[in-house]
Amino acid sequence: MMKSIVVALIASLCLMSGNARSATLQDVKARGVLTCGVTAGLIGFATPDSTGTYQGFDAALCKAVAAAVLGDAAKVRYVPMSPDTAMAALTSGKVDLVARGDAWTFAQDTEQRADVVAVTYYDGQGFMVRNTLGVSSARELDGARICLQVGSAAEGNLAAYFRANKIKFTLVPVPDATEAQRQFLGGVCDTMTGDVSTLSALRAGLPTAEHFVILPEVISKEPFGLMVRHGDNAWGDIVRWTFYALLAGEEKGLTQANLDEVATATQDPETRRILGLAGDMGHMLGLDPDWAKRAIAASGNYGEIFDDTIGVTTPVKLARGLNALWAQGGLQYAPPFR
Repeated sequence: MMKSIVVALIASLCLMSGNARSATLQDVKARGVLTCGVTAGLIGFATPDSTGTYQGFDAALCKAVAAAVLGDAAKVRYVPMSPDTAMAALTSGKVDLVARGDAWTFAQDTEQRADVVAVTYYDGQGFMVRNTLGVSSARELDGARICLQVGSAAEGNLAAYFRANKIKFTLVPVPDATEAQRQFLGGVCDTMTGDVSTLSALRAGLPTAEHFVILPEVISKEPFGLMVRHGDNAWGDIVRWTFYALLAGEEKGLTQANLDEVATATQDPETRRILGLAGDMGHMLGLDPDWAKRAIAASGNYGEIFDDTIGVTTPVKLARGLNALWAQGGLQYAPPFR
């Protein structure tokens, strides 16, 4: 009996210590606002509306974390940045969280002091062309002019793909992605290459979007996710499991509209834990029992967020694809809430 009491006491002290180590959580609560880094100008992911309020897929994830931690989805200060500046903003403490920086890679994980706690969007490098070019496959781009930042990961992916398919291209070197976009739209290049989500967002912002086609080939793996500073594991747990609450919400059929109804009727043990009706998961994270319920209530579950911001019925027109739930043939999968 005494041994079990001692074990329980040690576990409790470890839990309290883990929560206390989250300097980021303490800072966010003291400040009363979550600072969230988002990619500037990416339509459908994080752009301000007519009132200056940020909307989009990444913005909704920031709102979910704010709702879970601060009890109010509106308590977010968005910091627009580029993928190149996201790491510095995160490691310097300028932001508490990056909703979309650069893709998750070995170098990012080991050298840049940032942890991707969950993959929110599985992406890959693709190609966009004008429909007047008359091609329907990247394999038909033999001899194409491609504006690209020299030395970038995209250049390496491109060279490997064209070499493997025994086709040639003409590289038009540019200093950055912004200039590549300008040159492509100006007709200097035949195709623009980049992450498919970025290409789709760019196309959505064009007045003649219907004149551009994104080819079906995806030539690399580019996973994007929620990033936190390396070392604050307790904060990483909060951000990770907030995202998984959105995924589990979709898996369990919990929507922004039916949360209260389900809460009064469900007997499913895992759903009850997610909604704070059983267990002590909020306490384990240093939050209150309703944290996950508030996260889902902020903008809906993962599927609702995807469909409302970047899905096939939006100007961005992205299919779920790899980002469908695992049970539906995709890669998105919430670990068990137990």
